[in-house]
Amino acid sequence: MHDHGSHKEEEPKGIPRLALIGNPNVGKSVIFGYLTGKYVTVSNYPGTTVEITSARAHVNKKEYVVIDTPGVNSLLPMSEDERVTRDILLNEDIEAIIQGIDTKNLRRGLLITLQLAEIGIPFVIALNLFDEARSRGISVDAEKLSETIGTTAIPTVATLRKGMDQLLKALQNPRVSTFATHYDRRIEDGVVRITPLLPDARISKKSLALMLLAGDESLNNWLHEHLREQIIREIDNIRLEVQSSFSEPLAYVINHSRLMASDRLLKEVFSETGKREKDINSSLGRWSMHPVWGIPFLLAVLYGFYQFVGVFGAGTLVDFLEDSVFKGYVNPWAVKLFDYIPIMILRELFVGQYGIITMAITYAIAIVLPIVGTFFIAFGILEDSGYLPRLAVMVNNIFKAMGLNGKAVLPMVLGLGCDTMATLTARILETRKERIIVTLLLALGVPCSAQMGVVLGMLGGISFTATLVWLGVVVGVMLLVGYLASKVIPGTGSDFILELPPIRLPQLSNIGIKTMARIEWYLREAVPLFILGTLILFISDKLGLLALAEKIAAPLVVGFLGLPIKATEAFIIGFLRRDYGAAGLLVLARAGQLDSIQIVVSIVTITLFVPCIANFFMIIKEQGIKVALYITGFIFPFAFLVGGILNFVLRYYQVAL
Repeated sequence: MHDHGSHKEEEPKGIPRLALIGNPNVGKSVIFGYLTGKYVTVSNYPGTTVEITSARAHVNKKEYVVIDTPGVNSLLPMSEDERVTRDILLNEDIEAIIQGIDTKNLRRGLLITLQLAEIGIPFVIALNLFDEARSRGISVDAEKLSETIGTTAIPTVATLRKGMDQLLKALQNPRVSTFATHYDRRIEDGVVRITPLLPDARISKKSLALMLLAGDESLNNWLHEHLREQIIREIDNIRLEVQSSFSEPLAYVINHSRLMASDRLLKEVFSETGKREKDINSSLGRWSMHPVWGIPFLLAVLYGFYQFVGVFGAGTLVDFLEDSVFKGYVNPWAVKLFDYIPIMILRELFVGQYGIITMAITYAIAIVLPIVGTFFIAFGILEDSGYLPRLAVMVNNIFKAMGLNGKAVLPMVLGLGCDTMATLTARILETRKERIIVTLLLALGVPCSAQMGVVLGMLGGISFTATLVWLGVVVGVMLLVGYLASKVIPGTGSDFILELPPIRLPQLSNIGIKTMARIEWYLREAVPLFILGTLILFISDKLGLLALAEKIAAPLVVGFLGLPIKATEAFIIGFLRRDYGAAGLLVLARAGQLDSIQIVVSIVTITLFVPCIANFFMIIKEQGIKVALYITGFIFPFAFLVGGILNFVLRYYQVAL
């Protein structure tokens, strides 16, 4: 029925587009994966920082470029995500649309349905999460909805592939909706006056006229490209004239009319029995957020993480790859091969102490990859299960103490994937104060997935107690710094609104696709930096700079942190990539050169260490060079101060780890 698509940066212009549109968290990406067989981020939308996913696919024996648009709550843009989705409809050759709706939140989805009806592009509706709606005692008459809207609505459970065949069948004949929202006579009159002034576009002139009446300033560039200045002024005068007859803004009046229309629709197709099926999933969802039971739930999740990533990934898998594969075959074979090369420095460059094969590739593939791979699987399970938003609710009150609203939890959780991208998402916070605090905390104490994997790998070699000490110190430090930052940085907080998806059984196919995409990202992004870091160490060693750095750092690394001088290398390359620095410490630990206290002190210090170079540049981009330098200037000495104090405390009290 459909073929797996292939990823291309530049999709051919001649191929028709199929767009997936809907509110956030309605399962669009799962439908996208079903249609294309891909789960990949392609690129930023031109001129924005918003990422869109697209892939080529054959749907019903016809080739499309399928575009998974950012989640939206309206097509009258209030955010960059919404502007990008509207611009895709305006600028791309969209032949058909699949609108994903969370059946439990039908009212919210219908608001977009009415706007799609006005836009005039053929579309079908996927009433997704239909099983969860039923378990909550919600019934939706899909046939009645199809009849009223004038297009096809199909009940689906995308994760289980239920209803997907019917959705593909409906896509053979997508229809332009026949439904029309009725507005106040004065607004309708304004639309009639503006419509003849507008150029032909990929979306209807009526929908454009309504956007302009609502005062959509994001259309200004498009207008200037297509219309003369005189006509733009005429449109603006019509808008001001219509606005003068209303006390509320026209955007509010137009949206209110759509809400009234969606409520009338809702009465016809939506019913709630009030009888909720009591299942283990809903009970787990409640327990995971409970102020008391949520804590052992969280500890159980952490312990599972520790066992899977720290013990299995960093123990069993790393032992096999490093000892059996690399030490047994790859590195001896490489040394033999380079023995034939007469130039000594070239041999050392590839198979010496700081060799590209013996160090960079061994670190990246044999040591970090199995740990990162198991971490990605574990993180994917938490994502797919719906637990992460519940974790956000649980820690909301703690974040309030740091002058942040609960939305700040989301960049922090994303930071466990990649701090650089999480720094970018800090812009969802409403005030500059919140954005700076979150950026600081991300750079300070949130380990990215690769570093977290290596850290858990090191802790897996000692004890769960050591894991709790590391976690306690890092979280405690972040709470303290966040609290103090909230007192120092001027500004106010904002409200916390977060929709909770239900707890559900993770789908192995989803986790597999996401894990493979993330591993592909790791290999593409991290491995070149591992090689670059090794080259820096190699050149520094040859020029004597490494020995000089070790000599200068000796009082700090050896005297204060209580670590061997060799650990200096890990901190030097830790700025290039945090996980590379952590991998250097892991190698020392596996060689028996670090005792349990040194392991905990070193990983606390490297976790709190300066952000990696990519994150540093992202902070400059988002907050400016001044803030980036302040953050780095604070973190560097502070990480060593915390590590040193921890070393003295653990040694003084002779803590057994």
